[in-house]
Amino acid sequence: MIHQLIFAAPKPGMTEEEFQRYWLEVHAVRYASRIPQIRRYAIDARIPQPGDGEPLWSGIAEIWLNNEEEQLASLQTPEFLEGARLDEPRWAAFWRSVVLDTDTEVVVPGVPENQVQPGIKQVILAKRAEGVSVEEFRRHSRETHAPLVSGLPGVGRYYQSFTRDSWYALSEPPFDAAYHVWFDDLASLRAARATAQQAAVEADYKNFVNERYLHVLTVRQDWVIGPQPR
Repeated sequence: MIHQLIFAAPKPGMTEEEFQRYWLEVHAVRYASRIPQIRRYAIDARIPQPGDGEPLWSGIAEIWLNNEEEQLASLQTPEFLEGARLDEPRWAAFWRSVVLDTDTEVVVPGVPENQVQPGIKQVILAKRAEGVSVEEFRRHSRETHAPLVSGLPGVGRYYQSFTRDSWYALSEPPFDAAYHVWFDDLASLRAARATAQQAAVEADYKNFVNERYLHVLTVRQDWVIGPQPR
């Protein structure tokens, strides 16, 4: 199953709130969700946090497709060509969008996958440090970093999404992984960030991540199709 992540920002002159509302209430319903190959579809709207500064993106589309054949077919449908693609410039700064096709691994399962995981989540985009191979990066993510994150108080679900191998055959992707960490609410997230365990998580990034390309978004996940696949 391909887990595609699309990071997007509002077009000039549109507020973040307007952008998120249009994405969820118009684009997702009228256009993207009608592409027949999409099995599940969620929109993650950014929740501003103190100290965030100017965000690179204001939300994330999460799209699940069965395989590469269906993904290619989806891009040739009238629902995409005459619908979703034509609508994008009406609300998104498409030149700032970043797309990743990933394979997602479950570390902390949370509630069953076909049910809505309550609360909010952080999405952490990571690029491997110079001199670290893709294999070393993934191994460190799984064997060393994952136990540190899982040990944070209040973690309800935790996924690691690794950029698919096929991307490396074409060029160097912008990021090597996206980590998804759920908490019950913002208070739980903030409490976890104040712990010594969070300090250990952040210190570990220096061992395998290029911190110049480490980006964190706090988001609210809204399902358009799912969580039960259609």
